[in-house]
Order: sequence, then C-alpha cells, then structure tokens
Amino acid sequence: MGMDSQAQARNVRAHPPCSACRILRRRCDVNCILAPFFPAEEAENFVRVHKVFGASNVIKMLQMVDESRREDTVKSMVYEAHTRLKDPVYGCTGAIFYLQKHVKELEQQLQSARAEATELRGQREQLLKAFMDAHLVDPFSPVINDSVFDHFFVDAAAAGPCSVPANSYSSTM
Repeated sequence: MGMDSQAQARNVRAHPPCSACRILRRRCDVNCILAPFFPAEEAENFVRVHKVFGASNVIKMLQMVDESRREDTVKSMVYEAHTRLKDPVYGCTGAIFYLQKHVKELEQQLQSARAEATELRGQREQLLKAFMDAHLVDPFSPVINDSVFDHFFVDAAAAGPCSVPANSYSSTM
C-alpha cells in the first residue's frame, strides 16, 4: 500500500457511513452525494425514500438538480415518500385536497363572521340612533307632574351630591 492509499483508507474509516450507504451496504466515501442529506442518525428517512423512489432514482434526481437546491429536493422527497407510505392511494395529493377543503371551510366561516359583524354594526348604529333620539328631550324637563317627585328632586338638589333628604322617606304612607 502506498502513502496515498493509506491516507485514503484512513479518510474512509474516519468518515462514518451515511444511512443510505449503510442500508445499501456499500462503502461511503467523502464524495457520497447522499451523505449530506441522509446522516446515519436519520436512517428512517432514507428507508422511506428508497422504498418509494429507489436509490438509483434518488441519486439521478440529485445529480440533475443544482447543488443549491438539493437540500430542498431531498426534503420534498422525504415528505412525498412519507405521505405516499401513509396514504398509498393519494399520497401528497390527499394532503393537498384535505388542506384545500379546510381552506374553503375557513373561508366560509370568515364570510359568515363578516356578515354577522356587519349585522351587529347595523344594530349598534340603530341603538345609538335610538339612544341619541331619546336623549334629545331635556333630561331636566319635568316629564312627570307629580308633586312627590318634584319635592324629592328639589330636596335632593338642595342637600348636595350623594345625600338623600331626611324627609323624603318620612312616614307619609
């Protein structure tokens, strides 16, 4: 063994195999295209992706994509594989349909809430108008011509705030 091959062998041994190479039972070198996206701790992700897409197709897809987009590509493949295994018939489409249905229901609820808010604003305006119309009458004008009430209010005004005249509850009953 030459110096270069010994250094290369140490490099391979120092680099732990990614989950893809471990599952495929092959040697994982430093240039492994799958290693950055499928670390040894996340073997389940590669198992799902491998089961749905196949390892060679995953490698081909990653080679076709720019390096800057590979992480997003792998995240998408992991999600698609997970949903396909969870729902073999619809996969991601089932999740999309469910979310679209949920959005429509929420839009209907929002429309209903807006209509209710508009109705409540109208009721509030009517109540405010009725309240203001009721208070256009002078609150100090004698609406009731009853000497008992007149006497009570005159005595109360003379006594000052927060006091009730002593003779207002006299034994005249």
